Amino acid sequence: MSSRFFAAGESSSESSSEEEELYSEEEKEQKSDEDSQEDSEDSEEEEDSSDEEDGGKTGISKFLKDQASSEGESSDDDTPKLVKSAKNKRLEELDGVIKLIDNAVKINDWSSISSEFDKLNRQVVKIAAADKAPKQYIKTVSDLEDFMNETIAKQKVSTKKMNATNAKGLNAMKQKIKRNNREYATEIEKYKEDKFDYMMSDEEEDMVPAEKPSSKRDIYVLETPGEDDQGFSTVGRGGRTLQYTPESIFAHLRTITESRGKKNTDRAEQIRIMERLFAVAVTPYQRIRVLLTLISTRFDLTTGSAITFMSQEQWKSADQELGTLFEVLEDNRNMVVVENAEAWDDDEKPPQPAPGEKLKVPGSLVSIVERLDDELTRSLQHIDPHTAEYIERLSDEQALYNKVVRAMLYVEELQKDTKLEAPQENANRIVMRRVEHIYFKPSQVVNILEENAWNSVPSQFDSKITPRGKAQDIATLVQILCTYLFENSADIIQGRAYLCQVYFCALHDQYYRARDMLLMSHLQETIGNFDISTQILFNRTLVQIGLCAFRAGLVYESQNTLLEICGSGRQKELLAQGVMIQRYSQVTPEQERLERQRQLPFHMHINLELLECVFLTCSMLLEIPLLAQTGSSPDIKKRVISKNYRRLLEFHERQIFTGPPENTRDHIMQASRALAAGEWKKAVELINSIKIWELMAQSEKIKAMLSEQIQEEGLRTYLFTYAPFYDTLAVSTLAAMFEISERKVAAVVSKMISHEELAAALDQVNSAIIFRKGVELSRLQSLALTLSDKASGLIEANERTLEQRTQGTANAFERQGGRGGRGGGRGGARGGMRSDRGGPRTRGGQQFGGGALGGAIKA
Repeated sequence: MSSRFFAAGESSSESSSEEEELYSEEEKEQKSDEDSQEDSEDSEEEEDSSDEEDGGKTGISKFLKDQASSEGESSDDDTPKLVKSAKNKRLEELDGVIKLIDNAVKINDWSSISSEFDKLNRQVVKIAAADKAPKQYIKTVSDLEDFMNETIAKQKVSTKKMNATNAKGLNAMKQKIKRNNREYATEIEKYKEDKFDYMMSDEEEDMVPAEKPSSKRDIYVLETPGEDDQGFSTVGRGGRTLQYTPESIFAHLRTITESRGKKNTDRAEQIRIMERLFAVAVTPYQRIRVLLTLISTRFDLTTGSAITFMSQEQWKSADQELGTLFEVLEDNRNMVVVENAEAWDDDEKPPQPAPGEKLKVPGSLVSIVERLDDELTRSLQHIDPHTAEYIERLSDEQALYNKVVRAMLYVEELQKDTKLEAPQENANRIVMRRVEHIYFKPSQVVNILEENAWNSVPSQFDSKITPRGKAQDIATLVQILCTYLFENSADIIQGRAYLCQVYFCALHDQYYRARDMLLMSHLQETIGNFDISTQILFNRTLVQIGLCAFRAGLVYESQNTLLEICGSGRQKELLAQGVMIQRYSQVTPEQERLERQRQLPFHMHINLELLECVFLTCSMLLEIPLLAQTGSSPDIKKRVISKNYRRLLEFHERQIFTGPPENTRDHIMQASRALAAGEWKKAVELINSIKIWELMAQSEKIKAMLSEQIQEEGLRTYLFTYAPFYDTLAVSTLAAMFEISERKVAAVVSKMISHEELAAALDQVNSAIIFRKGVELSRLQSLALTLSDKASGLIEANERTLEQRTQGTANAFERQGGRGGRGGGRGGARGGMRSDRGGPRTRGGQQFGGGALGGAIKA
């Protein structure tokens, strides 16, 4: 070893390759020893310093120790080594696992998150055996839960799905976090209430070396009351203290307002700042400005992020702040929030209104209420309606309705002052929101909403449109609000108000009024020009009118009204109660996203199974007598009332084995077959056994109405089917057969005779029906007539096809001598050309007249 060193010293300034290799190996060994003995940060600093000192040395001088270095090493040996406790080591290991989880979160790697989460829990068990869980662990599991909910929300609206490994990890984390966070629910709630204060509190000793704070981030310092009465200060860049005082409120608000819409803006931090600003606000003007900015910033939390709706916590905070804003404005009548006010630019002093004038603050309370309403609707769209969370979220509607009523009173107050020039559009918008909250609810529910809303309004405030003290029922309330909109609005709001009133009338069994209002509005002619949400409301109103007609026993009117919606097979899509993605549809992701945004919350849905049951029952009561009529009289042109019902009936009849009915369709199809066979009692039993009728009000009354309808239609079906076999038939026999009164039988038969459905006469003296026997066709004659009709139709189709193909070449098949190419001596009648002898061609070329049998029939 020494010979090599001295050889290197005697050589020239250039070293050999062997020496260079040896140098590199020795240097690596030295570095590895230093890394193993000292911390990573200290080792890097020492390596850099040693490299600078040895930069000018080569050869043996690189390895020889001088006196300074030996003294330095001896001094290093004298310094005490850092001894860490077992708890500190475990906390460091815990921080390492948390760092791995954070890295996996950044790249959305749920497989790694799941495996590291298991390690994290194993580490916590060791630490928390004698003490409670570390705060960094509480922070990690809480943030993981929020990130998981955000990822799930993204996946619901995203067209790009996760790979199998990632999806498996996400599903595993759902269960793990759900089970794990129950144990630490109290600590997690404390953390979510104020994350910063929770992490900075002195409840737990800080045993792990804290990370150096970045100069780019502000650190909040809670000052002692003696130093500053306001309580908070912020240390920013360069150690400059930012204090929240009443004088600095407007400057802070301007900074926050200017940063809206910019990237990398911490909106949660801005909300915390404004909450502190509101705490130090002194004057009403300062409080109004802070509240308006604070509510707007809460709404910005969902803008540009993957979260599509406000959290319940943020929504309730915004709702409470809006209530506080109303209280401030009601206590200070000299200040108003209007949209046409000019912004105040001076941050040093507040504006001073002139004597006798009101101070205008720029803002829109109506827009805030509308945004709160939209956020509540959006959250209800994304929550599973079959959980308790949906019911809990739905309970917030009462608080929202209270704010709608208070906003309506405030707008009315602004309209009293003509100097403010409050636009009428604001009043129309807030009244429309109030109508949209009550039009689809039963009267009992609306009564509770109204009572609670007026109790929340101070007694000195009253409405000119809907006075507080005037006793009125809900029907009158809806009529007053809708009449106000008819008189003061136009276009879409007026049309929506009309539809809401019609819907309310139909919901409360006022069929004829709802029908007449809809017909007089002529909305069915212009509804295609309205926006999609109004078209959805029109469809819902149409369906509600059909259900109202059914409850009133008007089967024909109900079937005609529901045919357009139910006959299309797209009830979910037309009523905005579900998205139907067809296999070969050309729907872009943007269109699908907009379609999902238009979906109605579950509590506004119309039961589709009940709707289908009503439609098929009405179709059965109309189609079965019609089928019997066309079956007994082949010369009558076949007519189809409901294609969907016919298709289901044909499918049911093709089945070889028919078991007991399992669902609504099976009950109706088997009842149809029983009614066609004359077994009306069995049909009544099958229809009444459908459990969906229990969802309708007065279900027993509806079942009794259906029994009467089935008896009547069974009588008509029997007469259509067996009329050719009777000469006379006693009315009492029919009454006993179908268990209805003789008067009802006589009324049904008279109606059939007057409509020329039955060739008979009613003998009122003998109480009998006398059937007239006309020219009855045999089976062969009926088939011959059918054949002639089909042959004529075939010939006409051929004629039209040939004319389309020879357009512009009418003489293409004409030969010399005037003889048609295809028509020959007949003048080309089959070719669509007239013969030389002139005269118009008869319909269909050679008309088939039915031969001798047809002539005998015509004679």
